[in-house]
Amino acid sequence: MNPVMNNTKWDELRLAMYGLGNLSPSWSTKDLSGYICPYDKDWFYHFRNGGYDSIEWVHIRLDSPEQDRAVEMALRRVHVPGHRVEGGFRVYGYTQAAATIDYI
Repeated sequence: MNPVMNNTKWDELRLAMYGLGNLSPSWSTKDLSGYICPYDKDWFYHFRNGGYDSIEWVHIRLDSPEQDRAVEMALRRVHVPGHRVEGGFRVYGYTQAAATIDYI
């Protein structure tokens, strides 16, 4: 696996999502061990608990068209590796060695 995010970019993502206030989406991470955590909405404290080193990806779940627009704009501002998936966005911390990745 190749890392495609660093702590600075993870913090930019975290603060951008936290900054959306009432439109802040829920998130779930998959770590390098394969564990997928339950969805959470706390971007300020919970998202950074334990650091970012083992996050393979984060799924950002969207609940409304208004939230979708706000999250997409925030993701474009921080310019992170990922793409739109059903029900939200996926942002990658690691990719497979030969994989190419788009940036939001």
